[in-house]
Amino acid sequence: MTSMVELHDVHKRFGPLHVLRGVSLSVRQGEVAVILGPSGSGKSTLLRTINHLEKVESGTVEIEGELVGYRRAGGQLHELHELEILRQRTKIGFVFQSFNLFPHLTVRQNVAEAPLSAQRRRRAEVDALVTRLLDRVGLADKADAYPRTLSGGQQQRVAIARALALEPKVVLFDEPTSALDPELVGEVLEVMKDLARTGTTMLVVTHEIGFAREVADTVVFMDAGRILEQGPPSQVLDSPRHERTRAFIGKVL
Repeated sequence: MTSMVELHDVHKRFGPLHVLRGVSLSVRQGEVAVILGPSGSGKSTLLRTINHLEKVESGTVEIEGELVGYRRAGGQLHELHELEILRQRTKIGFVFQSFNLFPHLTVRQNVAEAPLSAQRRRRAEVDALVTRLLDRVGLADKADAYPRTLSGGQQQRVAIARALALEPKVVLFDEPTSALDPELVGEVLEVMKDLARTGTTMLVVTHEIGFAREVADTVVFMDAGRILEQGPPSQVLDSPRHERTRAFIGKVL
């Protein structure tokens, strides 16, 4: 399998806070990488560097071999213009923990917005795509509803459909179930499991250890801005090599 996402020696600071400290990570096409770690370990910042919502201070991020946010010229990196960055972001779906749906748009309009405005696709083509996606996430009957009338789990499933509407190369999930009531978590995880089964490349920040054990190809454990350990779930979750990983897994299981 070819590499879909490549991070090489990525550093990121917020003022004096060194949030990412030389992170390198490779995720192959069709893989699911689950990123675990305590709060403040840099997990969400790592995701946000992948689609250039956060600029890296040093190091590089690539999607399918293309630099994200920058171009090389004369041995130096130069930041791309905003339109070019927006074009790159259409390759990268992002599902946030807080849904971020447009409250004034229906479910159908929320899902259709990006392919219509960012990709300039034909209305008939987008309408057919939206119908397929809403059926896929089990919300075909909610197409004309507004977000305020939906449960948190339904809103997050709409957010997943919206991320998929761009037909991205990779989908990033930033703690997609953390804002949900416990009884609603399962319906969102089922949609994500279905995506994994169909070969969607996914990077998932979550505390759902059961999901990681069942779905992940690679589990990445981060602490204090570094990747301390990574490998298959059977190794990282059941036989962690690093003391910090063992302590974390012991608390969340």
